[in-house]
Amino acid sequence: MKALVLAGGTGTRLRPITHTAAKQLVPVANKPVLFYGIESIVAAGITEIGVVVGGTADEIRAALGDGSAFGARITYLPQEAPLGLAHAVLIARDWLGDDDFVMYLGDNIVVGGITDVVEEFRRERPDAGILLTKVADPSMFGVAELGPDGAVVRLEEKPPAPRSDLALVGVYLFTPAVHEAVAACVPSARGELEITDAVQWLVDSGRDVRATTITGYWKDTGNADDMLEVNRTVLETVEPAVQGWVDGASELVGRVRIAPGARIIRSRIVGPTVIGADTVVTDSHIGAFTSIADGCRISGSEVEFSIVLQGSRIEDAGRVEGSLIGRSVHVSGAVRAPRAHRLVLGDHSRIRIAS
Repeated sequence: MKALVLAGGTGTRLRPITHTAAKQLVPVANKPVLFYGIESIVAAGITEIGVVVGGTADEIRAALGDGSAFGARITYLPQEAPLGLAHAVLIARDWLGDDDFVMYLGDNIVVGGITDVVEEFRRERPDAGILLTKVADPSMFGVAELGPDGAVVRLEEKPPAPRSDLALVGVYLFTPAVHEAVAACVPSARGELEITDAVQWLVDSGRDVRATTITGYWKDTGNADDMLEVNRTVLETVEPAVQGWVDGASELVGRVRIAPGARIIRSRIVGPTVIGADTVVTDSHIGAFTSIADGCRISGSEVEFSIVLQGSRIEDAGRVEGSLIGRSVHVSGAVRAPRAHRLVLGDHSRIRIAS
């Protein structure tokens, strides 16, 4: 069995962070989102992985390499444009051959992994398997309608009037039967080849399509709020470890992980929290559900429920919360309250200013 991992999306909902970084490589608990998916696939016993890449191919290649660091072998499959999930299957046709495969969206996280569903698929071998979960706003996702017996009846992509609250999780399992279904697809109103149309073709053709409703945590890390929520959830699983240096005037509370080379000086760190390698925290309070990446400098500030990426500085900034701060950002306090706000913002930024 092989795995097809989709890592070609542009991440428009995570701008401006994704103007300069692949969305699949934005870290959660100081580990790129994409790594969680690769690790789940390998844990399920799948080591032949094809990664579909687009405009951020060089970044993805640099992060994953040949796959040996994960115990896998990775083949890169270029996609000229993000033309839909079924299009990704189409361009991977030669590499997939006649093997069964799991398709995993690279910006999704399924806490607890996919080992059980992969093992069941191998054992039962239906033509296709889909994962579902209940969501509050199904109009934002692909949606499945099930019959009284649990059989898949209908799938729709982001319907304005959803027929159920069961959203498609970004993990699909297929036999080679899907290739005939993909070949039958035509572009949707969005101009994409939709995987929901391919699965619907299998259903309409009387093929065996099975649905598994998961109760564990799943998230599509599509925007900043989603990233922060996933970060919170993953941090709940963090095991405490102090590999850096903490002075006698500092206090660590709860599950705190401090990487080698990090230094904590006259500060209070409340877990669950991770502090990256070579980061220095001075005269500050780092609150729960915060990930601070490598090489950061935090001084005279409070940071809570936030993600701070590599090489950033936060100095005398008061309290920062619910924030996603990119790489090499400098946040500092003003000498006095300004009469006007002076801003340098990236495209598609959103800010809140207290009057």
